[in-house]
Amino acid sequence: MTSQGSSGGGNNPSNSGAKSTSSPVKRREPQVQRAAVALPPEGLVLAERLPERLATHKIEVGAAIDEVVCRVPADHLVDVCRQLKDDPTFGFDYLRLLTVVDYVDPDGEFEVVYHLYSMKHRHKMMVKIRLPERRPSISSVTGIWRGADWYEREMHDLFGVEFEGHPNLVPLVLPEDFDGFPGRKNYPLNDYEEW
Repeated sequence: MTSQGSSGGGNNPSNSGAKSTSSPVKRREPQVQRAAVALPPEGLVLAERLPERLATHKIEVGAAIDEVVCRVPADHLVDVCRQLKDDPTFGFDYLRLLTVVDYVDPDGEFEVVYHLYSMKHRHKMMVKIRLPERRPSISSVTGIWRGADWYEREMHDLFGVEFEGHPNLVPLVLPEDFDGFPGRKNYPLNDYEEW
């Protein structure tokens, strides 16, 4: 992601009181400095072991700030997650968070991100999966981590991701008759103006 300068792409703050009807409001890119990758010692060990232990799953291992990142093909998700939990080398017994990211990617993809933690080894990592924006579908991990139940329901509500094999994929945060997926960046926000 590249940062834009003060003249790049946003509304002019001096015209904040005037409404523009000629074109839609463009979002400004956040001015965020990139942090250096600084894996702790347990993260370095984990990053070395993942490719060895998961070699049959076509994974890619990297890092973001202080966390190991493992990109996994969607059809290998359940097998990889099961191994990450059951293999004593990893012991990822806690799903900290499951979320979906809509980058407004030209390829029309979402990224499903599983944030894992091992209570025993005190290491953490992210597992990332790319899914097509049209009819996004992936296997449920509720059979591995029961805590995935509400996370998957929430991501189904907000982004429309189908979690195949989920025991009860009913709305969690939105009414049953709600139309659309408000977590997607293409969801219309009525009367919204960038500040």
